[in-house]
Parts: sequence; structure tokens; C-alpha cells
Amino acid sequence: MCADFPLAILAKAPLPGRVKTRLIPVLGAEGAVRLHERLLRRTLAIALATTRPARITLWTALDHAHPLFLELAEQHGIMLRPQPAGDLGVRMHHALQAMDQPGLLIGSDCPVLRPTLLWQCREALSRVDAVFLPAEDGGYVLVGVRQADRRLFASIAWGTNRVMAQTRDRARELGWWLSCPATLWDVDRPEDLDRLSGYSDGIAIT
Repeated sequence: MCADFPLAILAKAPLPGRVKTRLIPVLGAEGAVRLHERLLRRTLAIALATTRPARITLWTALDHAHPLFLELAEQHGIMLRPQPAGDLGVRMHHALQAMDQPGLLIGSDCPVLRPTLLWQCREALSRVDAVFLPAEDGGYVLVGVRQADRRLFASIAWGTNRVMAQTRDRARELGWWLSCPATLWDVDRPEDLDRLSGYSDGIAIT
């Protein structure tokens, strides 16, 4: 049974040479695009099993009118909104601030998210100021906040293994209480493909 809370997904349009760039030497540009699309479709399937379609917003980048985005919106009844200009922190804050109540923001790179974990994260926001699912590479695959504050994402070295630690520091400076229910892995680096190939959840690598 689905819950009823806002859930945002940040997603790039599947354009060759613009997505999964660190995997292109292994998969090629087209192979990287195919993997990106499969991961996005799976992420959306998990979102649809978590909350109502009308509560899901796909925040798009690179090409807001890409056929894939239009297909997903028409097929599932989700909302599409373009990501604003700025670094990842600006874009995440914008998505969180747009929510009408505390909600969750996820990317599309984590193949092991589950509705039960998303429900657990949302429930945690009744007790803490922010919830994260850290990634093994030092980033995070989910963030949820009780109230959006752009200072949470200030002066973060995006794309490095210090992202979660630095964000935790910002939260501490704000006096926030955090919850991190689980640490997960995502698919960004060539070494992640070996793990994905052994993961039996219907995601083909090429």
C-alpha cells in the first residue's frame, strides 16, 4: 500500500556522452545511456510503489522535453519540472523547497532502494531534522528534510568522497538532528558494474 508524501527524483536526460561518463570507457556512450535509462526506470518503479504518482516529481536536466521524460509522465501520471541552473546543492535545495510537506529526494543511480526503506526514512522525519542514506563512495543516495535550508548544501565538494561528511558538518552547524538508517551503493564507477552484474533485479548492464 502506497503512502502519501512528496518524493522527488533528480534525473538527467539519456543523452550519449552526457550521462554515466565514468562508465563510457567500459560500456561506450550508447551502453552508458542504456544503463542510465534502466536505472531511472527502476528508480521510478520503486517510487511508484512508495507514494502516489501525483506526489512524485521528476526533476529533469539536459533536455526537459526528452521523449523518455514525456513517456514516463504520460504513462504514470507523475509531474515533470526542470532543474534550475546551479550546482547540485542549488538543485537539491530547490527540489526540497518546492515540497508542500516534509519529503524525500533521491537520485537514479542506486539499484538497491526499496519502498520499505523509503517509508522508514520518511517516518524518521517525525523525529529528526534531516534523514540521509549515505553511499559507500562518500556521497548519498537520499536526503529528506523537515524544512529546507540552503545552508545545508553550502561549500560542499560535489563529486568527491567528502560529500556526506561535509553535509553532516553543515547539519551540525545548523544544530540539526540526523538519521542515517542505512548505507547503500550506487552505480557510478567501473568497479560498480561487477557488483551490478551479480545483482539479480532485472537490470542489464548493456
